[in-house]
Amino acid sequence: ITKNFKDKLGEGGYGSVFKGKLRSGHHVAVKLLDKSKGNGQDFINEVASIGRIHHANVAKLIGFCVERSKQALVYDFMPNGSLDKIIFTEENKNTLGWKKMFDIVLGVAQGIHYLHQGCDMQILHFDIKPHNILLDENFNPKVSDFGLAKLYSVEDSIVSLTAARGTIGYIAPELVYKNLGGISYKADVYSFGMLLMEIDMELGDISDDEKVMVRKMIITAFWCIQLLPIDRPSMSKVLKMLEGDVELLGMPPKPFHQLPLETSMEVHGCESSVEKPSTSSSAVL
Repeated sequence: ITKNFKDKLGEGGYGSVFKGKLRSGHHVAVKLLDKSKGNGQDFINEVASIGRIHHANVAKLIGFCVERSKQALVYDFMPNGSLDKIIFTEENKNTLGWKKMFDIVLGVAQGIHYLHQGCDMQILHFDIKPHNILLDENFNPKVSDFGLAKLYSVEDSIVSLTAARGTIGYIAPELVYKNLGGISYKADVYSFGMLLMEIDMELGDISDDEKVMVRKMIITAFWCIQLLPIDRPSMSKVLKMLEGDVELLGMPPKPFHQLPLETSMEVHGCESSVEKPSTSSSAVL
């Protein structure tokens, strides 16, 4: 379906993505996993988690294939690529405007909320970032790339994790430093907050009509990136903040919260699954 993997869409930490077409004529993105990464665990993670998901704001897994050492995942093709191409590219960053960007932010929040509370299992993504938000033909966002995701019981408020995982700049501090609090869905909330901060910093001029939307995004972002997980809102609360009255929103008492010295010295001594920010993006990574 990929014509010998000719049309490469992009590359990321867990493999390369190629454009393909099914016999029906339906365009797809085929993610060919790098066999040297994760000993196949990222493939299992992705199939196990995304196979449970049916939501408008989560990438749809059409199928998967295992042939000898090769492992591939087949997704719907997203013609507008990933969100990073919009917010980090000078010629693109002003094409959508704040209203559409606010709709994208809402969609991403709804997708993450579904992962946390809408399935029979709690799915923690652990790698929310612009590169992993795909945009369809109408710029509707889809949360993608579940290679680092973990499944937990919906009853678990604190989860176990043997290694820090995520991307530098988006990874929640409790995944790296001890004594900040247990690891939970609040790690995804932190990453979502960092995504919001980048959108707020990268996009262009704001009209009077857009000020309310932007103020909501900024205040919500500051709450999401609180140092201590206990101080961050849940994604259901995040949605209420974004959809509610801006006059009811207040800034957190400490918008910028520094790591205490004794905490910053105590780094988790475990094998890490932390990636550096990718300079390339694709229609599925």
